[in-house]
Amino acid sequence: MLNYVWIGMIGIGILVAVGNDVSDEIRNPYRNGTVLEASFDVQKNNASLTPTYDGEFVVPAKYIADIYGVAAPSAEIHQSARLILPASGVGTLEMAIGEGSPSIWKTMAVGYGTKDKLAGRVVAAKLSDDRKHIRVSMVLDKVSYVKIRAVTKAAIDYADIAVTLSLGLIGVMALWLGVMKVAEVAGLLKVLTKLLTPVTRQLFPDVPPDHPAVGAMIMNVAANMLGLNNAATPLGLKAMEELNKINPKAGTATNAMCTFLVINTAGLTILPATAIAMRAAAGSADPGIIIGTSIFGAGCATVTGLIAVKLLQRLPKYKKELEVDNG
Repeated sequence: MLNYVWIGMIGIGILVAVGNDVSDEIRNPYRNGTVLEASFDVQKNNASLTPTYDGEFVVPAKYIADIYGVAAPSAEIHQSARLILPASGVGTLEMAIGEGSPSIWKTMAVGYGTKDKLAGRVVAAKLSDDRKHIRVSMVLDKVSYVKIRAVTKAAIDYADIAVTLSLGLIGVMALWLGVMKVAEVAGLLKVLTKLLTPVTRQLFPDVPPDHPAVGAMIMNVAANMLGLNNAATPLGLKAMEELNKINPKAGTATNAMCTFLVINTAGLTILPATAIAMRAAAGSADPGIIIGTSIFGAGCATVTGLIAVKLLQRLPKYKKELEVDNG
């Protein structure tokens, strides 16, 4: 069911993006084809066969407001740019987009597939007598389908991030899964089960102390306490399967199931190995700094959850009598 939800959300996102892009094509908020008039202040003249100038593309803020209908961040916009004016043919101009750029230009830069550059075609240019200023008429490259491009780019970027983080987790997960398997084969699980019998009797009075469900639940809680969420998932499923075997009415959650679900969801953690590994893979300078806060936060959540589930179990409003399923 969850897969259908994700597919539906992705489909809705794509439809919304396409709808916005079609609307933009009709409204033309980026003023595709509009000729911009501006001054280019020359800072450096590169001597070459093709005249190339480095400098600033200067546009009054009011001019931008009149064309795009948006407010500019300052009275006069200065954009670092490079102007290429061949003796014959069409000239080009590239602008660097930064913090001081109009928001509409930032959006257009994203639409081009970049975040830091806008480019356009120079249709006319006139150099001043002192060769310090050039009057430029230009048309920025056409911007279209910005939203769907952004959705596609985000999907690719986050897929790359997911792969990078997954590779970073392999070592940590392999280590702790190996430790858990060794503990199981060595019989430490049976010892741990006996040690925790007083606790499990209080939390799960309806479950026999020697039932396989108890071992699965302890393994699940131990994996969660070590921060091995991926290892804890199959153990949690196994625990629920065993609990359902002693359920007088299959398919209806028992008190033991609800209590175990609360403990599992609260995620009591002593060593958040997965979170530490993810922080390390992301380049954190101190990936283990979260240990103290993780223990405190998960401890509070666990205690609160247990109090709530034990109280609700006793209230007639939330108490459901189980009937034996004879089917």
